[in-house]
Amino acid sequence: MDLKITTLAERPELAGPLWEMDDTWPEFIGNDPIAWSLIGRIVKEFPDYVLVATDERGAVVAKAFSVPFALRADGRGELPDGGWDQVMLWAFSDLRHGRKPDTVSAIEITVEKSFLGQGVSGRMLAAMRENARARGFAEVVAPVRPNAKHLEPAALIDTYAQRKRDDGLPADPWLRVHVRAGGTIAKVAHASMTVSGSTAQWQAWTGLPFDTAGPVEVPGALVPVHCEPERGYAVYVEPNVWVRHVL
Repeated sequence: MDLKITTLAERPELAGPLWEMDDTWPEFIGNDPIAWSLIGRIVKEFPDYVLVATDERGAVVAKAFSVPFALRADGRGELPDGGWDQVMLWAFSDLRHGRKPDTVSAIEITVEKSFLGQGVSGRMLAAMRENARARGFAEVVAPVRPNAKHLEPAALIDTYAQRKRDDGLPADPWLRVHVRAGGTIAKVAHASMTVSGSTAQWQAWTGLPFDTAGPVEVPGALVPVHCEPERGYAVYVEPNVWVRHVL
């Protein structure tokens, strides 16, 4: 497939079109307050770390967001249990305070629906690794959202992340792409993303009634959503899997 992959800094005219892709993200994910408040700022403040792929027609068919941050700053050092949310907060805090970054974290790789299953995500991951290497970084880390975990919401993420096929590669397809690219599974981020809302909001996001107390399985969710109908709210705490890519 003939794709042109560049940074957004090189093609700033794609800052608008990259949001118009037809993707498969469930609606509730965009209501994580960290995502809602910071994801758009990556395009404006870290364009050198945003990769965009276009096809032969010039249409945007994939995007990859990453952020530089100071993993080895005082009080850090370990990949955070807070995963995706925490690394986003660290990156923008470092930018504000002028801390020198020492690591790049993947944030999102999204492929247009009609291009799924054609190896595009692996090419975007390779481009992200190369972009970080070219900027002098020695490591990329990724709070990976296993893309088949939603089929088994009741399974424990710690067990799921360690499942392997007969060839020794991860059973999960997206984790497998990362390991094939040279990544190593490091740990589970048990509270990587949190989405809370009223039961009315969850009804609107999912089309489900949210009228029964306890766990609610939601399409696209990696684990059940905890519902408290008498108190009028529900909370989703998503686990991810930290993968390290030494460059």
